[in-house]
Amino acid sequence: MTSTAPMRAGNVEKVAFLRVVVLLLGLLVGISIPVEILLATHTSHSTVVTKAAPSGSMAGMDMSGTSAGGTLQSFAGAAPVNAAALAAAHKPYDAALPPLTAGNVVSVHLVLKDITVQIAPGVKYAAWAWAGGAPGPVIHVRQGQTVKITLTNNGAIPHSVDFHAAQVAPNLNFKDVFPGKSFTFSFKADVAGVFMYHCGTTPVLMHIANGMYGAIVVEPSTPLPHADEQYVLVASEWYLDRNGLNAPAQFDMAKAHARQPDWMTFNGYAGQYQKHPLTASPGDTVRFWVVDAGPSIDTDFHVVGSILQRAWVDSDMTQFLNNVQTATVPAGGAGVFDVKIDQPGLYPFVSHSFASVDEGQVGLLNVGNVAGTMTH
Repeated sequence: MTSTAPMRAGNVEKVAFLRVVVLLLGLLVGISIPVEILLATHTSHSTVVTKAAPSGSMAGMDMSGTSAGGTLQSFAGAAPVNAAALAAAHKPYDAALPPLTAGNVVSVHLVLKDITVQIAPGVKYAAWAWAGGAPGPVIHVRQGQTVKITLTNNGAIPHSVDFHAAQVAPNLNFKDVFPGKSFTFSFKADVAGVFMYHCGTTPVLMHIANGMYGAIVVEPSTPLPHADEQYVLVASEWYLDRNGLNAPAQFDMAKAHARQPDWMTFNGYAGQYQKHPLTASPGDTVRFWVVDAGPSIDTDFHVVGSILQRAWVDSDMTQFLNNVQTATVPAGGAGVFDVKIDQPGLYPFVSHSFASVDEGQVGLLNVGNVAGTMTH
């Protein structure tokens, strides 16, 4: 009789081997599933999303950003070959503080308009602004006067006006005014200082950056120390989707969110008070009423070659600091600064954040009508 023991032993070994193989395959399958899930998750999180350009957008409404490859292209310093001649021919924004209006009520009519402005020599920008450009007119009132604002919207989309000097219900007074319509509201100027006003329609970032801002000066009922010259400066930023030399630039939201302006200005035009300096006589006290319209970047106000003898920081007119070298004016805030300069010369006023100077936030105070010019 033939023995079957060796055959049975071999079968047992084969079965054991097959069981090990099956177990290993099961482990591999179990591992491969989460690996595939991880790979799929990584792939989905690494996908680059390209935003399509908006269709049917109107001037000033580019929300997408224009830069290729995910980088932001700067147009800072772009200029035509005749930039110096254009700067000399430019009519500067009148920085002199306008006179007060007598009476208990001061009526102000603000007209909104879509307008092409120049923000640097030869650089055009399709702005949402005021009938006279950006910034809007300086409003000068006495503490305690009632300010009656009429807003007329001659633009293509709804706009509004928000006064930082007003203590009123925004939903009732700062509401949207539709194209072709007007709206009137009043507030009492109870608090002295210099304040920003601006369009408060969503997205506020875009409306301010498109030129919809200005300054209101509320003189204290108790007179301030005497000043021989008084100037109003409104600092702001411009974010461009192109250089603006051939066709007007429009707003670039990607740059605005990144806080990477192409130009920074006093009173809406880069370096205009270098070619057309503000003036004073030796020994004069010069008062600067400074508003930072932003929309996002502070102004570090400084007068080169001088000290701010009096600084009403953040426009608090109840007290001042003495002998300040540089005063921070926050975006949406303001300050009042006195300088007294005895020696004739050219004295630059700047934001001491010098990237801002390179992008145009610089001017000159000519003390004593001296000849020549300078850069800083």
